[in-house]
Amino acid sequence: MTTFLAGWLAGAALLVLVAGAAKVVDPSRTAGALRAVGWPSAPWLVRAGAAVEVALGAATVVVGGPVLAALVAASYLGFAWFVMTALQAGTPLATCGCIGQADTPPSPGHVAIDAALAVGALAAAVATAPVLVDAAWPAYPVAAVVAAVAYAAIR
Repeated sequence: MTTFLAGWLAGAALLVLVAGAAKVVDPSRTAGALRAVGWPSAPWLVRAGAAVEVALGAATVVVGGPVLAALVAASYLGFAWFVMTALQAGTPLATCGCIGQADTPPSPGHVAIDAALAVGALAAAVATAPVLVDAAWPAYPVAAVVAAVAYAAIR
């Protein structure tokens, strides 16, 4: 079970890393989404938060541990909260800004994906799942599938 959770956590962390990198490069879509719901939205602030996402994703994959896994879970709960806020506001958004692309509108499915990734990361924290590099080989395809499916589902 911890092998599966290690893969799940790594997939979730890789998605945080990739999404953060996209926002570091171009914070405009995320800044626009944040502005639309009345949240702080300065591009420098988005870039700073995105840099934290990149560091968290990388550290989780390379170093691991329950604290980082819990932080990944908290990140996904925060993402779900933002998407729910955007949905409840009724403000038309072309993008939630999550992966820095224009074609990522907020949706209930996106909330569900974020919640599922948070639950998996929290389970990995509780179970003290090993870091990906120390996990058994089946963790690698699990990580790839989790990241790819989540990315495709929210895209």
